[in-house]
Amino acid sequence: MDLSWINTSWTAVLMVFLSTAGIYISVIVFTRIAGLRSFSKMSSFDFAITVAIGSVIASTILAKDPPLIQAIVALGFLYLFQIGVASLRGSSSIMSALVNNKPLLLMRDETILEHNLKEAKVTHSDLRAKLREANVTQLNQVKAVVMEATGDVSVLHHKDADHELDDILLKEVRGWEN
Repeated sequence: MDLSWINTSWTAVLMVFLSTAGIYISVIVFTRIAGLRSFSKMSSFDFAITVAIGSVIASTILAKDPPLIQAIVALGFLYLFQIGVASLRGSSSIMSALVNNKPLLLMRDETILEHNLKEAKVTHSDLRAKLREANVTQLNQVKAVVMEATGDVSVLHHKDADHELDDILLKEVRGWEN
């Protein structure tokens, strides 16, 4: 059996080590500058940037191309874009509308909102799994189920079926408007 695919040189190992150390230090520095939001999933844009950063890191560590300096520059630009877009989101409603998804109501009390479920491409099976994850034991405990802007599903529930839900928790959630 040919095992040559598993072999490498000490030079290659050293290059992986140096690339890993360089990219690791760069991520720490850029994250310190940009803030912890760098790895958040608060918007779909944040998630996309996180995936892009991971891709640059992986390709830099495991391949000769891109070279380390080029990868550090690419990371710097990704962080700059994230800072810029985050700043513009706060000051421009147009940018906010372009970048942010609005959360979508999937369930209101015990009622499954079929149209919203279809829009979110969430199945009844997916919904039941999220209800179980949230330890819902009776549907009358459910106050709301929301597909968040990040794609996560939040289940708001209370063991007391008569417990009221504060409207502020569902402000800007599509389908909640009273």
